[in-house]
Amino acid sequence: MSDEKSPFSILGSEKVPEQGGRPVTEASKDGELGERITKLISSSPVFLFMKGTPEMPQCGFSANVISILNSLQIGYNTFDILSDWDIREGVKQFSNWPTYPQLYVGGKLVGGNDIIMELHQDGELEEVLGSQA
Repeated sequence: MSDEKSPFSILGSEKVPEQGGRPVTEASKDGELGERITKLISSSPVFLFMKGTPEMPQCGFSANVISILNSLQIGYNTFDILSDWDIREGVKQFSNWPTYPQLYVGGKLVGGNDIIMELHQDGELEEVLGSQA
C-alpha cells in the first residue's frame, strides 16, 4: 500500500495502530486541585489530558495524538477534561498551557497536538518517550 492511500500515512507508518490508551477517573475528588492533577499525571509514565476517551475522542486534535501514541504501541492513561470543569480549567493553570490535548511524559509536559505532530514527524517523539515506549 502506498503512503498516499494509507489512512495512517500521516503517522509516517502504514502499520495499523493498536489501542494503548486507558481512560482513568479520579478515585476521590478530595484535596487541592493541584494535588488532584498531579495524582492523575502520576498514574502513568505517559499521560494525556484530552477531550473524550481513546475509544471516542471528542476533537480532531485529541484523535490525532491518540493515533500517534497508538502507532507507537505504548501504554498510556488519559483523562477526559470534558467530564470535570475544575480539572479542565485547573490543568491550564497547572501547565501554563492553554489548549488540549496535553501530553505528559515522566510527569513533565511535552506539549499539545502541534508539538507532538512535529516531534513524531521528525522522529524525535520516540526519544522523548524514552523507556516509556
